[in-house]
Amino acid sequence: MTRLPLDDAHGGDRFPGFDVLAQSRRWDAATRAVVEARLAPDTRLRFFSALEAATAGALFDQLLDQHDGVKVPVLELVDDRLARDETDGWRYSTMPKDPDAWRRTLAALDADSIARGGDSFGATGRDAQAAIIQSVQDLGDADWHAMKASQVWSLWTRYACTAFYSHPLAWQEMGFAGPAYPRGYKNLGLDRREAFEVRDHRPTLDPQRDQP
Repeated sequence: MTRLPLDDAHGGDRFPGFDVLAQSRRWDAATRAVVEARLAPDTRLRFFSALEAATAGALFDQLLDQHDGVKVPVLELVDDRLARDETDGWRYSTMPKDPDAWRRTLAALDADSIARGGDSFGATGRDAQAAIIQSVQDLGDADWHAMKASQVWSLWTRYACTAFYSHPLAWQEMGFAGPAYPRGYKNLGLDRREAFEVRDHRPTLDPQRDQP
């Protein structure tokens, strides 16, 4: 594996010298294969249509603040998951099954965007997108397009966060060295680090915490 193409937006200066992929030699073959597949997911979408992909991609970028620089391929990872019908194993009884819920909520985002005088959600401006998403979150347990808004919000954020934090780029951003199997960790406890971990160089509210 090669070093991840990080920029400042993804923590390149937060854990200087740290490279999560340098730990790949410590992973077993099955783990390494799973992680490598996430680094270069298939860009041929199998679940989302072109319009749905544009809407979903814009939604994920808003939820995760991924607008510039190197991005975790959340759209591709979620598309692959839905194409394989890999869900969380549960759903709200008042919500459709996840694949149907995704299609319905993306169509609803487009409808809201057009109703506000814009284009489809993916083709409208970032500020307009943010306002629409915020309006859904603000509804709480009220209905949004015949679905409970809080449950829609749960669907979106569960899938977005699962995809984002499954990727080595996100691990690099927070100084996580990847799977512990079969290597394991021995220095357990607050602010205790392994030899392969790097101290967080981002300033905190407690300057004593950043002491070497």
